[in-house]
Amino acid sequence: MRLMPRSLFGRLAALAALATIAALAFAALAIGAVLERFVMQGLDQRLDAQVALLATAVGPDGTVDRSRIVSPAPFDRAGSGWGWRIDAPAGTLASADLPQIEQPPLVDLRGHRHRRHEEGEPQPLDWRDAKGGARHARSLTVPTSAGPVRIAASAPREIVERPLRAAMTPLLGSLALLGLALGAATLVQLRLGLRPLATLRESLARVRTGQAEAVPADQPAELKPLADELNALLAENAAALANARGHVANLAHGLKTPLAALALRLDEQGRDPDGAMAAEVARIDRSIRHHLGRARADASGGTRRRTPLEPAIDGVAGALARIHADRAIAFTRSVPPGLALAIDPQDLDELLGNLLDNAWRWAASRIALTAEPDATGRARITIEDDGPGIPTEDRAEALRPGRRLDERGDGHGFGLSIVRELAELHGGTLALEAAPGSGLRAIVALPMAAPGPL
Repeated sequence: MRLMPRSLFGRLAALAALATIAALAFAALAIGAVLERFVMQGLDQRLDAQVALLATAVGPDGTVDRSRIVSPAPFDRAGSGWGWRIDAPAGTLASADLPQIEQPPLVDLRGHRHRRHEEGEPQPLDWRDAKGGARHARSLTVPTSAGPVRIAASAPREIVERPLRAAMTPLLGSLALLGLALGAATLVQLRLGLRPLATLRESLARVRTGQAEAVPADQPAELKPLADELNALLAENAAALANARGHVANLAHGLKTPLAALALRLDEQGRDPDGAMAAEVARIDRSIRHHLGRARADASGGTRRRTPLEPAIDGVAGALARIHADRAIAFTRSVPPGLALAIDPQDLDELLGNLLDNAWRWAASRIALTAEPDATGRARITIEDDGPGIPTEDRAEALRPGRRLDERGDGHGFGLSIVRELAELHGGTLALEAAPGSGLRAIVALPMAAPGPL
């Protein structure tokens, strides 16, 4: 069984609770001992005073002058429990409320011998009477020519215990309230003290979602080294990502040109009669695209940029409108302001470029783009055109790399497959449907970025 909680808050709270309980228990015991000492000191003073009065009645020869015996209150009240006793060689004199006292040294109720007292100083005695009641006495032995005379004054120990109980009850209540106050203060202290950790976690979450590029350096002294190490790690990851993207781009450009030239040579008459070599080139191209996408995903280290959607659409659509300026295509868009996606800007441009380029190639007169968030935390981007569309039975085939359903045009059949790979790479999906009336509707669902500054 695990004794300590796993959380820092739980561990600190448990240790603080144990320390508070131990401190309050020690305070209760210490205060109780001090109170008992003062109350017992007052009782001993009263008993010593009675012993001193009785000692004046003892003569040098051991006789007791009864006329000089004084019993002030409460020794003079029968049944009060207060009493005195004089054991002299000639006999014993005692009040009615003092039972027989054994000769010292006596063992007290806790089983320890009383400390040794100076000669002529009264000694404490503790015992239980016949009824089991605890009693406390002070005894003095006076030497005489006839022999020692023992004088004792006694009182019920309840005289001490009653005020102690009366004092300890509110004291324990006050200590309990103090413990609750200390517990509440400890919880507040822990909440405030551990808040920078929660703030640091939120800062890391903003970095992961693309809302920030680094953890704020303004941290408490204990967390500043950690923040500096995290920022150094983020900087190294960013540099590694940029380096990997550079290698990916160089590799893509280095391989695409020879493959494109090889594909053009194979298209010449008689160079590839059965199309086997062209199929191998297409397979190599698909493999390159696949592994480049995987390398790009691995280099990102799980972090994604926060890319606003509206500027990306305007940039891609503006470029395509100039490229297809010879076609009178009306383009409309409807995008909520501030909508941002958790995707790399280059990937978003390539994804939108392929979809909108296909739409511009096949649209008869119009293209409509709409974007809206859904309940799953994704943005649903819909692109519709009024072209011939794709039959239901051919849509799955159109998503395969290198597959062209119509040999007209200068495309190579990779546009829709690239869009699907990019969408899936970033945790999204691509679906093809029939647009109302005629044409094609392409629906891309991509994860939205968390709200925050761009």
